[in-house]
Amino acid sequence: MRHTLPIAPQFYVTAPQACPYLDKRRERKLFTALQGEHANTLNNTLSKQGFRRSQNVLYRPSCADCSACLSARIRVADFKPSRSQRRCLNRNKVLEREATSPWATEEQYELFRRYLDSRHADGGMADMDIFEFAAMIEETPVKSRVIEYWDRSGDSPELIATCLTDVLDDGLSMVYSFYDPDWARNSLGSYIILDHVRIAQEAGLPYVYLGYWVPGSPKMGYKAGFGALEIFRGGAWQSMTDAEDYDEDTHPLSVDPIAEQVARISLPDTRASKE
Repeated sequence: MRHTLPIAPQFYVTAPQACPYLDKRRERKLFTALQGEHANTLNNTLSKQGFRRSQNVLYRPSCADCSACLSARIRVADFKPSRSQRRCLNRNKVLEREATSPWATEEQYELFRRYLDSRHADGGMADMDIFEFAAMIEETPVKSRVIEYWDRSGDSPELIATCLTDVLDDGLSMVYSFYDPDWARNSLGSYIILDHVRIAQEAGLPYVYLGYWVPGSPKMGYKAGFGALEIFRGGAWQSMTDAEDYDEDTHPLSVDPIAEQVARISLPDTRASKE
């Protein structure tokens, strides 16, 4: 399937497989390759339309009978942490942030393995070896950073959390994060998001992209707890209302055919300028 515009990527659809978020559902993804001299421009443009990056691929859920996955982002200027989020920041004030180039280390991989074994032992990444992990971190054709969080309060520094982050023209996109399971009580998943809001504020960027929020999925429910949240729904970003207003059930007839979905994707015109 091909959709031709000034930048003319080819879009494909994955075969249906078990949904990792909702029981008895089947997931399917619409995806395209991310490569070449205009990779940053394409990443910026499609991220604003609900796409996510995984290595050199951009993808968006395109399930045949469900549209529960909703891309979410925080409006940085309007965000105010809740009381519990302020407590989360305070609990983790011992951590020191360190931003590096997208380069995998043994310390990151060891932390990644402990995280998976504790929280996602049956997930799709459970068998990822160090070479596949390095590819996940390093195979990026766009502007990316690895944000590490260190505890240096003891005798020797300890890597506590890591987040692979893309730098978009309008914000930070949190590609993948993992952390020390022994620190679970510190709500590190929320802390990493809160710190990315601070990074975006410091950089003057308007949004922090969180990935997908899935109503009805316990794994993704925590994202709804962040204020100034927007979701991409019906082809546009809209302020999120009460989380209970979003029903994960979608009638199959309301899901548009793939060809129509692709036809509505806006692609950047780079004929007049280079990146």
